[in-house]
Amino acid sequence: MQKLKITAIVGSLRKSSLNRQLALQAKNVIADRADFSILDYCEIPLLNQDYEYPAPLSVSNAREIVTSSDGIWFFVAEYNHFLPGCLKNLIDWLSRPISDNEPQVLSGKPAAISGITPGITGTALAQDNLVTLISFLNMKVMNRPRLLIPNAFSSVNSDGELVLSDIAAPVLDSQVDDFLRFIKGTAQ
Repeated sequence: MQKLKITAIVGSLRKSSLNRQLALQAKNVIADRADFSILDYCEIPLLNQDYEYPAPLSVSNAREIVTSSDGIWFFVAEYNHFLPGCLKNLIDWLSRPISDNEPQVLSGKPAAISGITPGITGTALAQDNLVTLISFLNMKVMNRPRLLIPNAFSSVNSDGELVLSDIAAPVLDSQVDDFLRFIKGTAQ
């Protein structure tokens, strides 16, 4: 039996971002049960319909990765109580039809959401905005459990590495289990 393929989309482009670190922790939890990779979308240009067709190579590559994935797991940062612009731009590109004959690639894809932030809301506002957006794009959103980690700097060690608390670690474990079941359930 082939392993499920999960693609993580991190809402921050910074290589050592806390949301990227959270995605890597999820990768460790899920490693023996699914293939898990983080989409690199640093090279995606701002959406401009003047050069939408054919799409830039970086956009085509991202679309191929999403198309071949069984599920998409968003690790969303929260910038000014909203989604980061780079994440919104990526979703805008992915939401556009590939061609006159090929639809957008997000429709019907199962999605999970997690996030960590230094603020006290634990990315709740960004996650809710993301749910609104991806629901409109016809993604199948797993609304519970969602992992929201507030006060991020209390969750890092002296080297700036994320260390999940006794509360957050079991939620991440549960989210992994539930997302795998959710993907399998939506495939039927």
